[in-house]
Amino acid sequence: MEITIDDLLKVVKECIKDEEELKVINKAYLYAYSCHKDKSRKNGESYITHPLNVAMILTDLNVDYITISAALLHETINHGGSSKEIIDDMFGHDISMIVDAISKINKLTLYDDKESSAMKLRKVMVGLSEDVRVLYVKLADRLHNMRTIWALDDHARKEKIIETENVLIPIAARLGINTIKSELEDLCLKYSKPDIYNEILERLENTHDELNNELEDMKAEISQILTEHGIKFKIKGRVKSVHSIYEKMVNGHKWDEIYDILALRIIVEKVEECYLVIGLIHSKFRPLPNRFKDYIAMPKGNMYQSLHTSIFGVDSYVFEVQVRTYEMDEVAEKGIASHWSYKEHSDGSVTNIMEEKLELFRNLIEQNDDNSSDTDFENTINSEFLGKMIYCFTPKGDVIELPISSTPVDFAYRIHSKVGDTCVGAIVNNKIVPLDSQLNDGDIVNIKIDKTSTPSKEWLNFVKTTQAKNKIKSFFSKQDREHYIEIGKELLEKEIRKRKLSINEVLSNDHINKLTQDLKLENLEDIYLSLGSLRYTPTFIINSIYEDKKDVSDILLKKVEKLSNYKEKIDYKSDIIVSGTSNIKISLANCCHPIKGDAIKGYITKGEGITVHKIDCPNIKNETKRLIDVDWNKNSDNTYLTTIAIKVDNDKNRLLDIIAVSSSKNIYIDSIKTKEDTSNITYKFKVRVSNLQELNNLIINLENLSYVISVERVMD
Repeated sequence: MEITIDDLLKVVKECIKDEEELKVINKAYLYAYSCHKDKSRKNGESYITHPLNVAMILTDLNVDYITISAALLHETINHGGSSKEIIDDMFGHDISMIVDAISKINKLTLYDDKESSAMKLRKVMVGLSEDVRVLYVKLADRLHNMRTIWALDDHARKEKIIETENVLIPIAARLGINTIKSELEDLCLKYSKPDIYNEILERLENTHDELNNELEDMKAEISQILTEHGIKFKIKGRVKSVHSIYEKMVNGHKWDEIYDILALRIIVEKVEECYLVIGLIHSKFRPLPNRFKDYIAMPKGNMYQSLHTSIFGVDSYVFEVQVRTYEMDEVAEKGIASHWSYKEHSDGSVTNIMEEKLELFRNLIEQNDDNSSDTDFENTINSEFLGKMIYCFTPKGDVIELPISSTPVDFAYRIHSKVGDTCVGAIVNNKIVPLDSQLNDGDIVNIKIDKTSTPSKEWLNFVKTTQAKNKIKSFFSKQDREHYIEIGKELLEKEIRKRKLSINEVLSNDHINKLTQDLKLENLEDIYLSLGSLRYTPTFIINSIYEDKKDVSDILLKKVEKLSNYKEKIDYKSDIIVSGTSNIKISLANCCHPIKGDAIKGYITKGEGITVHKIDCPNIKNETKRLIDVDWNKNSDNTYLTTIAIKVDNDKNRLLDIIAVSSSKNIYIDSIKTKEDTSNITYKFKVRVSNLQELNNLIINLENLSYVISVERVMD
């Protein structure tokens, strides 16, 4: 969309009246224009169109002049030759801080590799947590980029989609910015699974007139009822988004089983009228059982408020109905910050709410010593940011939002870390309960504290939230780290003296730099820590220094061979077992994608630990020296990616039906590629399964479909 500064200022002036603030916005545009002059985006547009569009998106969220100005300037550091110091001098600290934060975030890139991808996700979230206005500019920036993502190559497009789905959409959801969240979801689906998106869109368009007629008839019926009772209202009707329909199909619903495609929103002036409207509608149209939700009395954690119900409307169509006030509607669509005036609110009421939300993001990524996989990270996102929540109360009536299955300890840490650390007991609904008991929706929780008490490691066995886990781990890691560093130092110095070597010579700067580079550690303290925690032995460290002719993979091979007959029981934490050791870096090969149950071999990769391949993988068939025996850890419960090719007749598109079969088996589809010729269609599905048996069961179920010609597992 071609937008000029005049277009932007025309919209901005509807909300911002201060002439000085408007001058700052205009000054920001002029400076941004000078930085981006004669530059073009990949889609061929003038570069200045991007910051103008980002600023225009933000005008719909009622943000302040600082946020609009920062949006106009947000690319001037990375792509305009400016600096934080220049912007600070020209526009002040608040604007320069936001622009600098966005500049740093936009330098981060997600990769397909599991470990690095998860780390990048964490780093993105750390950067986003400084100021809520940073989040708003970043979300608007990504929305405009997603609108023009067709201009990127396939690899860059995939990176943007992964980051958007795993980081930015959950943030938009938690901040309650529904307008941006919904559009991002549809755009991600459109470009990641175009076949599915287009098929759903085509089916909606085929019934477009019929659905719109039903909406208009239902709006007329309800309008008549409300007018007769003297209620002033505004009513909106819509067909649900493509992404929301796709989600239902992923959950196993066939197209003919999706009833509530139509939605109505009724906006009234007063809270009491919301309940009156629901009563009037239920008196005329039969509600579906167990579909009424009262988010007015019990708001969501992002301050979303509304009444929800589903009814059988005209012609037996099912309608989802939402009823709310005008203020509630603004918060629901634009987020909490639509009511945040940065200058006028001095009591911090909204600021504290926003800080609470940002603190949840910080806690999610502050796992410095936690070697969790990207699957764990994804599960946490789904559980704590996208999953179903419960709403409990403090004795004073404050609402605390928690994931399902949370405990009083989770509740305590949600209030404050000091409350969690000193928690000694809990009273729920006037009854004393154990700290590991599960809370239910609507519970009133009273936490008992003792200022002399400290956390228990046993809590890690039952707490649900990442926030609680991290606070508990942080408490103990601070105690343990110094202890392990001291032990490691003593062990290494003892071994050096035993070999009659000089401590200063062994631990010279060159040797320390070599060790930190080879072992991927930060400094000497980390070396001591790895020794004290028994990750490495002093002999291994010294040999790593002086065996200059051997690289790390040679030493690793020798270590594995030596320990291959070691029989002592070890607590293996990896999916893969290498006899006698549990501290070697192990990854699954991206070429053959082994899954639990496959016959496998380990290949020692230079500088990268052990890569596990299927035993018949072509990439290792000629290798002999660096292959070692490995086994699956039977106690592991992770899932694994693999690829299957499904060939079907091309009588008609069968994609949604195949997805329904996969979803009914609780198998997650990571990506889909389609290849079509004159006689058939081949779908290449990348799926995530628990083991070989689960994959084989899926293949059998797909082969039983009448239109399926063949199903086979393939390499990428």
